[in-house]
Amino acid sequence: MKLEAPRREVEIVQDQNGLDLMLGELEKNTETLAIDTERASGFRYSQRAYLIQVGLADAGIFLIDPIALNEVEPDWNSRVAAELNSKPWLLHAATQDMPCLQELGFKSTQIIDTELASRLAGFQRVGLGAMVEELLSLELAKEHSAADWSLRPFGSEMLTYAALDVDVLHDLWASISQSLIEQGKMEWAEQEFAALQNFQPKPTPEEPWRNLPGLSRVKDIAKLKAAAALWLVRDEIARTTDIAPGRLIPDRSIMAAIDKVPRSKHELAQNKAFQGRASRSKLDTWWQAIADSSGLEIAESAPNTGAIPHHKNWERRFPEAHLRLKFTREPLVAHAEELALPVENLLTPDFLRRVCFEPAGDVRSQLAELGARPWQLDQVVPLIEAGLALAGPEIEKLP
Repeated sequence: MKLEAPRREVEIVQDQNGLDLMLGELEKNTETLAIDTERASGFRYSQRAYLIQVGLADAGIFLIDPIALNEVEPDWNSRVAAELNSKPWLLHAATQDMPCLQELGFKSTQIIDTELASRLAGFQRVGLGAMVEELLSLELAKEHSAADWSLRPFGSEMLTYAALDVDVLHDLWASISQSLIEQGKMEWAEQEFAALQNFQPKPTPEEPWRNLPGLSRVKDIAKLKAAAALWLVRDEIARTTDIAPGRLIPDRSIMAAIDKVPRSKHELAQNKAFQGRASRSKLDTWWQAIADSSGLEIAESAPNTGAIPHHKNWERRFPEAHLRLKFTREPLVAHAEELALPVENLLTPDFLRRVCFEPAGDVRSQLAELGARPWQLDQVVPLIEAGLALAGPEIEKLP
C-alpha cells in the first residue's frame, strides 16, 4: 500500500508560535525521537540542513525550517538543542545526518540507526524505502529525494515526502528490533549504536584535489599542477557562491582539460569534453588558473597519510601480506554468510588489511585499538589467528 500522507499531525516550524509549540511538546516527550534531515548536497557547497524532521512516538511530526527560524530567532537552535539532545534518537543511515545536526549543536547521547540494524539483521536491501516495503508493507514516495531543499517556499508534496520519512521510523525499528532479538544480535546492535557516538566525518585531506577520479595515474607534474589549479579555483568559487562544485564544472571536465594541457584560452574552449554550466561563462577564470599553474607549489607525489598500500598490489609487491589476507579473509567471508550479515559489518575491511600488512602480534589488542567492537572481536579473532597460522608455512616458501 502506498503511503500517500503522514498518519499523524504535521506542524511546520518556521515562526515563533511554531517553535514554542514544538518545544512544549518536546518537553513533555520522554520517548525516542525519529530524526531526519534534508540537505541540498547536489546544489549547494555546504552540507547544512535545510529541513529537520522530528517525529514523536505517540504525537505529531515537526518539520523545522532552519532558514526561516534564523530570521525569527538567531538562537533558536540552542533552545531546541536543550530538548533534542536529552532524548534518544532514531535515524536511518545516521552518519549521513549527524554532521549537519552537530553543526547546529544537536547531538544525542543515544542513537539507534535502523539502516545499520537492518544490516546486522541480515536484510539484503537496507534503504529506507525497501525496508518499509518489506517489513511494513508500505510504499514511500521518493520523487523528492534529490530535490533542492534550499529553495523556498516548500511545495506541499515535498513536505509530505519529508514527513513520511520519520512517520515510519518507530514502526520500522519495532520490527527490526524483534528480528535482532530473535537472532540473538541485539547486544551487537547496541555496541554498534554506542560506537556511533564517536563518529566524525573524514577530515579534509591536505591536498583534496588529489582525489580527482583518475588523477592517481597522472605522473606529469605540469598536468598535476593544472589539475590542482582548476580544482582550487573551482572550490573557491563554489564556496563563495554556495554552489556545489560539480554544478560549475564536473570532475571529468578538469581531467579532460589536463589530458593535454591547453596552450591558450582558445584551445581550452575548443575542448568539447570540457563541459559544465560554467565551462564557458567563466572560461577566462579557468584559463587563467591553468596559465598560472606553473607557479603553484605542490608535492610531486601524494603526501603520506598513514594509509597502507592498496591490497590489489600486494600479491606482486607485498607477497607476505597478500598470503595473510588470503588465509584470513576467506574464513571471515564464510562466517559472515553463516551469521547472515555483510562481511564489512562483521569487521571493517581496513582493520583486517592492517593486521595482515602490519601484524603486531596480539590480534585482539591490535583490532581493539583500531576500533573493532567487543562482539566483533569475539567472532573474528579466532578465525584470524587460525588464518595467520596457516599463512605462516606458505610465507616461509616464498623466495
